[in-house]
Amino acid sequence: MAEALLRHLGGDDFEVYSAGTKPQSVVNPFAIEVLKECGISTEGLYPKLVGEFVQLEIDLVVTVCDKAKQTCPHFPRAKQMEHWSLEDPAAFQGTYDEILFVFRETRDEIERRIRSDILQS
Repeated sequence: MAEALLRHLGGDDFEVYSAGTKPQSVVNPFAIEVLKECGISTEGLYPKLVGEFVQLEIDLVVTVCDKAKQTCPHFPRAKQMEHWSLEDPAAFQGTYDEILFVFRETRDEIERRIRSDILQS
């Protein structure tokens, strides 16, 4: 969700990559649904392994959940590392509506942090 949100909010001002430590075979359908609810394009989104980006020169690396922070590799060419301690919405178990609610909350928190921590920098 963070990749799509930053692409949407930041436009062409940012080159955005998103990856996971254990990516699934497809983007979580709940993530797709809550992004589309806000009119955010999900075109081109696919799961990627974080190791693909380790050697890139990157201005900012943000880990978005505690488990990712613990297992995320070192980015030797990153100018800055930041951690946002968010719960992984994909780990939540409940009814369809409850899971959708958690994904919406996570989407909204990521958007808030992008606006305050990245776009205001």
